[in-house]
Amino acid sequence: MSTQKKFEEAQLSVKTLTERPANEELLDLYALFKQATEGDNNAKEPGMWDLKEKFKWKQWDSKRGMSKDEAMQAYVDLVNELLGKYSHS
Repeated sequence: MSTQKKFEEAQLSVKTLTERPANEELLDLYALFKQATEGDNNAKEPGMWDLKEKFKWKQWDSKRGMSKDEAMQAYVDLVNELLGKYSHS
């Protein structure tokens, strides 16, 4: 299965989590998704008063230089880890 297909499936699977992941895990999911779909962060850094957006911006920026394929695979790996940790049937 291609990395792209696994990435698309992971995007669906992450919505099935039965518990909310930790904030740091959510930030990493966001950053890896953005890196996989848009590449390096070229957005203007949010102002100091917009803490939520600033955290998201910094996390995405920390992935700078990671290829889209690497980011997709890292996203898939993280989703699989979260499914094992936060999905209880």
